[in-house]
Amino acid sequence: MAESSLSLRLARTWRSFIKPSVCNRCLQTRRTLATQTTASQGQRDADLEESSSLAGPPSAASRANDFDPLRIAKSRKRQLVPSRYQFRSPKYYRGPLHPHQPPPPSDPASREFVPGPFSSPRLEQAYHNIIAPDFMTMCYQHTPPGFRPSQKGPRLRPWLGDSPYFQNRPLRGPRGGDVLRLLRKPITFRNIPMIERVTLHAYVKSALTSGSSFIHVAGMALQAITNQRVVIHEARTNEASWGLIKGKTVSMTTDLKGEDMYHFLGKMINVVLPRIKDWNGVRATTGDNSGNLTFGLDPEAVAAFPEIETNYDAYPGKMIPGLHVTIHTTATCDKDARLLLQQIGIPFYGKVVD
Repeated sequence: MAESSLSLRLARTWRSFIKPSVCNRCLQTRRTLATQTTASQGQRDADLEESSSLAGPPSAASRANDFDPLRIAKSRKRQLVPSRYQFRSPKYYRGPLHPHQPPPPSDPASREFVPGPFSSPRLEQAYHNIIAPDFMTMCYQHTPPGFRPSQKGPRLRPWLGDSPYFQNRPLRGPRGGDVLRLLRKPITFRNIPMIERVTLHAYVKSALTSGSSFIHVAGMALQAITNQRVVIHEARTNEASWGLIKGKTVSMTTDLKGEDMYHFLGKMINVVLPRIKDWNGVRATTGDNSGNLTFGLDPEAVAAFPEIETNYDAYPGKMIPGLHVTIHTTATCDKDARLLLQQIGIPFYGKVVD
């Protein structure tokens, strides 16, 4: 019995020498102060720079000599994609069948690429977030599966009669006019009407009799309001009743799109139009039956734009022109265009003509 107890003690003692008193996980996590100092010192030595930071930067000549593009290109393990550095956008568009086609304007490699926009105007955000959903809610017409709309008569009329001049003639337009109106398609999320562009036109009649100073002032005022260069127009023919002389500069126009268009509409609706005295709004009879509406602003209203009002002394009061504002929309009828402009903030009055 004593011998068995002695052998058991010797086995336990021998096992304690072989097996450490701390498990491997504890050994991995436990660090003494000496080991921590040694590890941090080794890491700090590896991070130190070889040369002192007090030394001056290398000279331009040495950097130029060390720069070797060919050596860098050859040492690159993976070559760049050829389309990234060998493509050259064609300078001219030579038709759809030409083998070299220009990239779209949204491609950074295009010559027409313009970065941005980095922020949207307030009116544009209001249109996409509020006006467009409300417009679709008011004008949406649900057509269940299997629905067939009523068939309408032909829009063009044939030539009826025995006259030989009626043979093989093209069909004529509807009664009351030869111009066909655009067909109004049901409003869905794909064709919600929106403003396409705004055209501003200024007719300067005084430039025919009082010199070109009126044209210069009108151009400066229009460019300050729109942030766009104006296009000058000359009289094509002589017209005695209007006082036109062929070749004389009489008017100017400019087209606004995108961010400039929304900024102009925002200034006109929120600043200029509310300050017009005794102004009921735009006549409801305006429009060309295709979704484009036109109205005018007198010189007093043009002078109320912030760009002119803050620097009014630079523009002689009697030389500030009036404007014709044409708002082009994607709507196919004046009813939808009028509803869109009413949502934006332009009031209408009088007899409504759809």
